[in-house]
Amino acid sequence: MKLIVAADKKWGIGKNGGLLANLPTDMAYFKEHTSGKVVIMGRKTLESLPGKKGLPGRTNYVLTSNKNYEAENCTVLNSEEELWEALKKHDSDDVFLIGGAAIYNNYYRFCDKLYVTKIDADLGADTFIKNFDEDKDYEIISESEAVTENGLIFRFTEYKKK
Repeated sequence: MKLIVAADKKWGIGKNGGLLANLPTDMAYFKEHTSGKVVIMGRKTLESLPGKKGLPGRTNYVLTSNKNYEAENCTVLNSEEELWEALKKHDSDDVFLIGGAAIYNNYYRFCDKLYVTKIDADLGADTFIKNFDEDKDYEIISESEAVTENGLIFRFTEYKKK
């Protein structure tokens, strides 16, 4: 399993239920890595997506405790047990955690690779994830040159589980 996220310098990932910044290059990076793959998200992340429906061209799983929840283009799962059972049908290399914070923070430790777009700014986030730079179980294996877009500087950083 893998994780993909954009985070600011304080490891903030969201504000007021949405993304921190509009970065088309990062969106293209996300699409390139997740198209044709399996994505796992929480209910709030799904509801922040266009049309509040699953992403096209992907197998979408939504994890929520609401047993009556329904979502277009998604399979709704109500427990960790249901998640692990559903994932047995897929190559773990094709599975991506895509948010939100609870999903990232609860399941990142099951990921072999982390794709983090590191934004070199404090964007006033109200939602945060673990600082992977401080996790002794992961190491940076690559980092792109700096990209500047919409007044922000960011890098595509890949971590691997040791």
